[in-house]
Amino acid sequence: MITENEILMSNARETLRNRWGDAIAAIVVYGAIMFILGLIPGIGTVASFLIGGPMTLGLYLFFKPFVKGETPRVAVLFDGFKSFLDSFVAYIVSIIFIFLWSLLLIVPGIIAAMSYSMIFLIMAENPGTDGLAAIKKSKEMMDGYKWKYACLLGRFIGWFLLCIITFGIAGLWVGPYWVASKVLFYEDIKKDRAKDEPELISQDLSSTPGGFEPV
Repeated sequence: MITENEILMSNARETLRNRWGDAIAAIVVYGAIMFILGLIPGIGTVASFLIGGPMTLGLYLFFKPFVKGETPRVAVLFDGFKSFLDSFVAYIVSIIFIFLWSLLLIVPGIIAAMSYSMIFLIMAENPGTDGLAAIKKSKEMMDGYKWKYACLLGRFIGWFLLCIITFGIAGLWVGPYWVASKVLFYEDIKKDRAKDEPELISQDLSSTPGGFEPV
């Protein structure tokens, strides 16, 4: 049975209890690197696109075991570079698809973004996953769960606004809270889908399946 978002968020807070320090450290390192690069004209923007995929993958490589009670090293954030090409492809291709759909209307762009929201969690769980395969897999996983994900995002709107009002300071706490909630959301829909379609979870993702479709 699918878990209510309110319970997922409560569970996320529980996983963070007495462990905020490690989670905040990971968010600070990730955020600082991406923020500093964004401040550098020209080359910084290029560098952000180059490392955006590996760094995002590293973030989930840290938080996936973290929500299970483990305490991974912050250095795990850089393990995403071990899959640099695959994570880079997934990052760039998904951005391009979201941008193209957004050119039509805002709503299709938002739907596309939600369809691709599980890409790096899939890659974190399945080392060596091809970037395009992860995109296709994310689309399949989110089929039927996009509204639930939208509702989860809706519950965080106030928290995201708080980050803006506090010039990012609140992000030290909101960041870990959001990422932990998203990881638990992924685990929940994965289990829910596996009841009826176990092949969607167990299939080999090391290479791109035939018939890849972007949306």
